[in-house]
Amino acid sequence: MGMLNLPGFLSCGKKKDFSLSNEKDTHASDSDENSERGNWSNKGDYLLSMVGYAVGLGNVWRFPYLTYQNGGGAFLIPYTLMLALAGLPLFFMECSLGQFASLGPISVWRILPLFQGVGITMVIISTFVAIYYNVIIAYALYYLFASFQKVLPWSDCFSWADEFCSKTRLVSDCNATLDGEIIHANYSFIISNNLTCMNGTMNYKPVQFPSEQYWNKVALQRSSGLDETGNIVWYLALCLLLSWMIVGAVLFKGIKSSGKVVYFTALFPYVILLILLVRGATLEGALDGIEYYIGKQSNITKLMEAEVWKDAATQIFYSLSVAWGGLVALSSYNKFHNNCYSDAILVCVTNCLTSVFAGFAIFSILGHMAFVSERPVSEVVDSGFDLAFVAYPEALSKLPVSPLWSFLFFFMLLLLGLDSQFATIETLTTTIQDIYPKAMKKLRIPITLAVCILLFLLGLTCVTQAGIYWVNLIDHFCAGWGILIAAVLEIIGIIYIYGGNRFIEDIEMMIGKKSRLFWLWWRICWFFITPVLLMAILVWSLVTFSPPTYGSVLYPAWGTAVGWCMIIFCVIWIPVVAVLKIVKAEGNLCQRIVSCCRPTANWGPYLACHRGERYSHVVDPKREKEHEIPTVSGFVY
Repeated sequence: MGMLNLPGFLSCGKKKDFSLSNEKDTHASDSDENSERGNWSNKGDYLLSMVGYAVGLGNVWRFPYLTYQNGGGAFLIPYTLMLALAGLPLFFMECSLGQFASLGPISVWRILPLFQGVGITMVIISTFVAIYYNVIIAYALYYLFASFQKVLPWSDCFSWADEFCSKTRLVSDCNATLDGEIIHANYSFIISNNLTCMNGTMNYKPVQFPSEQYWNKVALQRSSGLDETGNIVWYLALCLLLSWMIVGAVLFKGIKSSGKVVYFTALFPYVILLILLVRGATLEGALDGIEYYIGKQSNITKLMEAEVWKDAATQIFYSLSVAWGGLVALSSYNKFHNNCYSDAILVCVTNCLTSVFAGFAIFSILGHMAFVSERPVSEVVDSGFDLAFVAYPEALSKLPVSPLWSFLFFFMLLLLGLDSQFATIETLTTTIQDIYPKAMKKLRIPITLAVCILLFLLGLTCVTQAGIYWVNLIDHFCAGWGILIAAVLEIIGIIYIYGGNRFIEDIEMMIGKKSRLFWLWWRICWFFITPVLLMAILVWSLVTFSPPTYGSVLYPAWGTAVGWCMIIFCVIWIPVVAVLKIVKAEGNLCQRIVSCCRPTANWGPYLACHRGERYSHVVDPKREKEHEIPTVSGFVY
């Protein structure tokens, strides 16, 4: 930590800051080390914001199902290995990158101008995700309000139901014994003759449970497909508006306001999960559900299947929110000497333990539902929308005081979604701040409001009667390959082109000198294991690609084409920006490429007092004229 002894270290902050304007920025305070960009008020704000960003809906509605599907408790082995080999190395790398440069996901690519398009791809994908993620939050809000009724509206087949709606499975036919002979007859004949169906021979009528019909017919008013747009569902539009109002209100002062709200939005879901777990554990059938999740049903032989390892790697990758730009953006507001190493480990471990913990709360109540409805647990388990808005609400409706448990569950979903959304929008505003610091300093609140209004208007398509198909389409394309491509290029660019050892020296400027043994594991992962795993996931995803579907509904050809256009729009900036950088460089082609693979003149720690001898040559980014004028591509160098 020799940097601490440099002259002027203690004066990092207001006295030594060369600000661009005397305007007061609500994003920064007098006590901040970096008085131009601002810093987190305290470490708790940052850690809870990171936990809130990483811990999202997928921890509750995807991980438990994957665990059950891939061998139960045995799945924790590849899951933990993938955390250590792929998730944590990427997470630590992005946190270190953002904190070192104090820049967002686009401007931070001063480290490697040729790859600045990777940052643009991250931001565009985050924008697409922000649009549909708030729609899911709107669904949670709708169900939250619907829970304020004495009888939950999806607890029975009410006036909105059709003839296929039923609270129980209806037997259509079965085998029985009549006069010493085995016969096969319809169930009405069996009943009229006082016969009994033989075990394992019963066939059931195709029925839909009330919660499923309520989700499709009432909440979504779902049309027959993407071709049938229908009308805007007004109450979902109002819920969407409310969710954007909440996001805008929390972020009006940037990290200064959101950093306080996350103490509630990031912590209270754990209280609710604990309440649901305690309640679920006291119900009949809960043990059966937990055994399916992680108990006797665990199958160690599943580890011989490549699909299990692929699912573990994919879940870790998406669960930690790496390569979305948010980790870089949130870490950019840290003080320079913050211990980002311990932060990364703490957040990653918390995220994974939350997933495991959530599984117990989910499966205990699903086990009770299976017991009450006399079905095997495997028939009531589901993931994604079907778990959150069909299976689990169905299970909650069977509990005493069901409106209370329903309110708690959907309030938890709301909070889990909101703090992830806070970080996503902060990623977008951080990008704007880096590109237009003067405008952001003066107009932070109007700009944040404008971002929320624009994304709300774009999201109205997702609350039409065909809205769920659009949500599924964006998720299928944008939240998949684009992020994987960005992650692969990110680690290749930083470790192989900028230099892994050079990057380690940058980190040591922040957290102090470490031994070779300390860095051995990180070098092995960054240089070899993590890039190979990411490439394997990407190739696997491309090879196993299947056209998007929603349940049994197929998408029209034009819908799939729109999906391809979205992902192409996200990643096309990587080659476009690379070409623009090469064209604007000087010299012959090889010299231009080489110059674009070197950090820009203003790459380094944001504040001069942190640069030391290694970055003493750095042009002050706050005085760099280039910082104020966008390039041809619309983004700064």
